[in-house]
Amino acid sequence: MRVLLTGSAGFIGGAIGRALDAAGEDVVRVDLMLDQAHGSAAAPVGTHQLDVRDADSWTHLLTGVDAVCHQAAVVGAGVSVADLPAYAAHNDLGTAALLAAMHRAGVERMVLASSMVVYGEGRYVCPDHGDQVPPARATGALEAGDFENHCPECGSALSWALVDESARLDPRSSYAASKLAQEHYTAAWVRQAGAAAVALRYHNVYGPGMPRDTPYSGVAAMFRSSLERGEAPRVFEDGGQMRDFVHVDDVARANLAALYAVAEAAPESYTAYNVASGHPIDIRQVAELVAAGTGRAIAPEVTGEYRLGDVRHIVASPERAGTELGFLAQVLPAEGLRAFATAPLRA
Repeated sequence: MRVLLTGSAGFIGGAIGRALDAAGEDVVRVDLMLDQAHGSAAAPVGTHQLDVRDADSWTHLLTGVDAVCHQAAVVGAGVSVADLPAYAAHNDLGTAALLAAMHRAGVERMVLASSMVVYGEGRYVCPDHGDQVPPARATGALEAGDFENHCPECGSALSWALVDESARLDPRSSYAASKLAQEHYTAAWVRQAGAAAVALRYHNVYGPGMPRDTPYSGVAAMFRSSLERGEAPRVFEDGGQMRDFVHVDDVARANLAALYAVAEAAPESYTAYNVASGHPIDIRQVAELVAAGTGRAIAPEVTGEYRLGDVRHIVASPERAGTELGFLAQVLPAEGLRAFATAPLRA
């Protein structure tokens, strides 16, 4: 299979490229080498340093390509409102331009990197009133240290439950809005072009090559950076926020499975899959595991601080990916997060 891989020099794109090479596939690598992601690093050998927003100018690279694996994006939660144009330009316009170029080149198969952030808050259940969609957490409650979502019917704290791919989509940040827009553009292209696509909704990805301490890094990298400075990892809220952490090598395996599946998919086929370890973990445990991996007894500092844009719990159901793609995570958080404490990171 000949695969065009965008974002090929990035954290996740690099892992996918290595997995494709190991599988004997033919990879065409494209990466803009944005400073935000790569600093002053030069493009790796064999990488076409090109912008997906200008895909019409490099349509020739799509000649003979069987599928596109689209990882290129500006990532992170969106630190400020000033980030909005960058997300819209690189993620939304970039995806639309790439899809148009693919259509002109006759490439009809796509795997898209999406994210759990398209869900917003996770799924919540009241023992007396069943599934509930809680309102945004009130500032006053957060200030008072009440971090849970509460049942709109009886006011009791809600329990989290697994989110499947049929859940409502409710993006809460500029990044989340751009990832959902990418899914919508891809779904529209599937219908209009008679094509086929898979969207992979990554949960919290970590592993070797992850960007070092920046406002756009994942929380595991932030914890690790604190430990390297000899400081305790700072955990927001009460540390009870539930998440799913998935290793980058497992994300690469999920992309290979999706590429092989989409190659055989019927026209006008579009499916989203959660990519998760299937082993939920709370944020305090994440900090403890990364600290344990350093071999030093540094307990996390639970600060009680909060960010208004954060969601309380979001934990994925991996069932559909397991059933339809045959994807099952091989690196579980208890082992992977300890190993991450000493894994090489991107500067």
